[in-house]
Amino acid sequence: MSRATITLPNSLLDELMSELNAKSKTEAVIMAIKDEIRNKKIKKIKAMAGRMEFTKSANKLRHEDERFG
Repeated sequence: MSRATITLPNSLLDELMSELNAKSKTEAVIMAIKDEIRNKKIKKIKAMAGRMEFTKSANKLRHEDERFG
């Protein structure tokens, strides 16, 4: 695990801890970073909507696994 020294406004950190019900400043910052990363990944996935072409039906995708067939 890495250590970092950052300067944050107390009011912002207090609000973050309150909103996330975090027990510590570290926990609050980690939760916020993970949430931001998750949101960025979701945004990338949504940007791909309509750009991918599937050659199999939804039923085949659900019930057939060619690796074990």
